[in-house]
Amino acid sequence: MTLLYLLDMIGTAAFAASGAWAGVRREMDLLGVLILGMVTAIGGGTLRDMLLGDTPPFCLKDENYLWLSLIVSLLVFFGHRHLERLKHPLLYFDAVGLGTFVVIGTGKALQFNLGPFGAVLMGIMTATAGGVIRDVLSNRVPLILQREIYASACLIGAGLMVSLSYTALPQSLIFILAASSVILLRLLAINNNWALPKAQLP
Repeated sequence: MTLLYLLDMIGTAAFAASGAWAGVRREMDLLGVLILGMVTAIGGGTLRDMLLGDTPPFCLKDENYLWLSLIVSLLVFFGHRHLERLKHPLLYFDAVGLGTFVVIGTGKALQFNLGPFGAVLMGIMTATAGGVIRDVLSNRVPLILQREIYASACLIGAGLMVSLSYTALPQSLIFILAASSVILLRLLAINNNWALPKAQLP
């Protein structure tokens, strides 16, 4: 098991937990919680693979992603009363997953010979599309459309990875630098309540 795969699993678990938790808070039944957990965890990567023409999607080639999402969602459903104490660790795991998903999505797009703009979009989509689906299904304004430093962190990380791909740096180092930039920016935003400016209405 590679470090990138391990981090990918951690991110998948964190995203599944956030989706399932959203379902619990919206008082959905067991099936609704499971669906929300799974689409949050695998939605972005599945959409990416479909757009790239890489079928079947990654989660059907490696069902560990599906099983992990299902198990975590079940744990959240039956143990949601204890979830509040895990709030901050989940945020940190989510940040790790965010950075990992950006790297995986951007790297896969580059392998499919997409241009810089397309590669950055695929990286952002991999990391955020599942959360968008979660928020839409739970009747909330998607997180990436709010003030939080979330999609913007993905944009910076994906842009950095694309830029470094034109250098002679080893691929492993590029992965680490790009993922670290997303994780660090997201953690700093969480700890310091950073947010993007919004228009001031009269």
